[in-house]
Amino acid sequence: MRTRSVTALFAAVLTALLLVPATPAAAHNSLQEATPARDARLTAAPTQVTLRFLQRLNPSFTTITVSDAGQRTVPTSAPAVYGATGTVTIDEPLGNGTYTVAYRVVSRDGHPVQGSYRFTVADPAAPAPSAPASPAAPASSAAAASTGTDAAGEPDASVARSGDDSRPVALLAGGAVAGLLVVAGIVLLVARRARARRTDH
Repeated sequence: MRTRSVTALFAAVLTALLLVPATPAAAHNSLQEATPARDARLTAAPTQVTLRFLQRLNPSFTTITVSDAGQRTVPTSAPAVYGATGTVTIDEPLGNGTYTVAYRVVSRDGHPVQGSYRFTVADPAAPAPSAPASPAAPASSAAAASTGTDAAGEPDASVARSGDDSRPVALLAGGAVAGLLVVAGIVLLVARRARARRTDH
């Protein structure tokens, strides 16, 4: 009798262990569905990100963020939680590129669960990024050289100095010519008087 009782008890315990679900494994929350989906390539930029989890979410401990390829956070609304689903609304249009969705939630047992995934926006109608404007400094310098002014519109100091230096030289040259004319006139006058005296004698 004892042997049969022990055997029956052992069988009952083994059956109970097999039938009991693995509660520790199911206690942790996990991401079940995402929109946009993981590794999705979209031809139109999304306006929302929606994540559905295995368990109900606690709004106070639910975080969903979106960042671009440069790891800059994209402005979004706070997560709106409805049961096991959390949604954020993107505040500005997304350009073409790769984006990362990161989340952090809490399981029923209080254990935090976090993860991330990526999606890509490839809108063929999106405008191509504009090329950076070329510097205008060389053009300004060339204009300054041709007009004799600096970039601010003021007279170029070097041009002004060169003009000032040429004035004394011109004045000296003019004075020398005038002096030579005066001397030549005196010489001619003296020569005429000498001839007149000789004629009188």
